[in-house]
Amino acid sequence: MKANGPFDVKILPQKADNPCAEAAQLGRMSIDKQFHGALEATSKGEMLTFMTEVKGSAGYVAIERVTGTLDGRSGSFILQHNATMDRGTPALNIVVVPDSGTGELAGIRGAMKIDIQPSGKHFYDFDYEIG
Repeated sequence: MKANGPFDVKILPQKADNPCAEAAQLGRMSIDKQFHGALEATSKGEMLTFMTEVKGSAGYVAIERVTGTLDGRSGSFILQHNATMDRGTPALNIVVVPDSGTGELAGIRGAMKIDIQPSGKHFYDFDYEIG
């Protein structure tokens, strides 16, 4: 099955919560999203980032809990992000954590792609199955 639509996102820097992360020069961000379209949901999460000295090269990992409705089914699930930017070329992998679905979304599996337009607008394309 497929779901797609726009989403709004707020990513805010957070203070490092331990000396090891600060010494490693890791950034920490909160994630707050509002999905629209086939996925009507909110998500809350956290991201760890690292930017290299080479312009356009960086990486991040993140976990977010998505709660709402997907094609009329209510519940929640966890998305796990793994991404790199290699001198401006992005590679992004976002997957549903197995067995993380609740309610009518129990058993959900899938992967999400994100498209960020030059205007700054964000869109998702979610391939998933339930059961």
